[in-house]
Amino acid sequence: MRRMNWFTKLKDGLKKTTQSLVAGVEHALTARKLDENTMGQLEEALLLADMGIETSDALLAPLRKERFGKDTSVADVQKILADGIHKILAPVAQPLTLDKHKPQVILLSGVNGAGKTTTLAKLAEKYRAEGKKVLVAAGDTYRAGAAAQLEVWANRVGCPIVQADKDGADPSGVLYKALEKAQVEKFDILLADTAGRLQNRKDLMDQLDKMIRVLKKLDATAPHHSLLVLDATVGQNAFSQVELFKPIAQITGLVVTKLDSTAKGGVVVGLAKKFGLPIHFIGVGEKVSDLDSFKPDEFAQSLVGLG
Repeated sequence: MRRMNWFTKLKDGLKKTTQSLVAGVEHALTARKLDENTMGQLEEALLLADMGIETSDALLAPLRKERFGKDTSVADVQKILADGIHKILAPVAQPLTLDKHKPQVILLSGVNGAGKTTTLAKLAEKYRAEGKKVLVAAGDTYRAGAAAQLEVWANRVGCPIVQADKDGADPSGVLYKALEKAQVEKFDILLADTAGRLQNRKDLMDQLDKMIRVLKKLDATAPHHSLLVLDATVGQNAFSQVELFKPIAQITGLVVTKLDSTAKGGVVVGLAKKFGLPIHFIGVGEKVSDLDSFKPDEFAQSLVGLG
C-alpha cells in the first residue's frame, strides 16, 4: 500500500513536467510522420523539461533511428522516451548502503533553500524506524535559528542533537563534538547538517572543506556518505552546483527535492546523464514520509505520462 501511495505522490509531483512534455509531444506529432521539423519540436519539449541538450540528443537518437520518416503516434514516442530515460537512470538509482563501520557519518550539503534540514529529518526518521541509533549534528551555525529549526525536527523524530552554544560558532567544532559523542555512545549513524552556502562563496566552501578535515581527525574514513541536496526547481543551475560541490564536499551521492512543485523534473535525467552520481533519494513533499529511494522505472513512466 505504501508503494502505491508513493507512486501516486510521484505522479502528482511530476504532473507539471509530464503535462508540459506530453503537450509538446502531441503538438510535434500533428503531422504524424517523424521529420526534421517534428524532431526539432520534440527536442524543444525535452529542453523545456530541463533535460539539457546532451540528454535530449541521446533520448531522441533512437526515435531518429527507428521511426524517422514513418507514421509515429504519441504512444510510440512516449514508450521510446520512457525506455531511454530508464536506460540513463538505472545505473545511478542506487540505495544508500550502510556498511558495518559505526558510526556511519552522513554529511549533507547544498545551497540555501535546497531542503537539507528537511531531508536530514526525513533520513533520521527513516533510520530510526529501522531500529538504528541516530544522532544529529547541527552544523549550520551561520543562519540564525537554523539549529533551533533542526532541534524541532530532531525532537519530532526522536533523535538527540548536538549543537553550538550560539549562532556563528565554528561548525567544525560542532561536528567534532558530535562524532566524539557518536563514537563513545555507540550510535549507528551520525547525520550532519551544514550551512546552506552559495557555490560562489569561496570562504564558505573553504569552511565546508575544513569540516571534512576535522571529521577525519577522529575517523579517517569519514564522512562515509557525502550527500548533495538539490532543489529540482532550479533546473539547469543544479549542474553548476554539482560541479562545484563535488570536489570540495567529496560528494558521493545526490538527493533531489521539491519534485512536487516544479515543471523541471527532467533535470534528474540530465544530472544522471552528465555526472553518473548515485541518486539515492527523491523528495515529493514536506512530511517526513515524503522521501523515498529512487526508482528509475517509476520515474521514467511517470515523467512521460505512462503508468
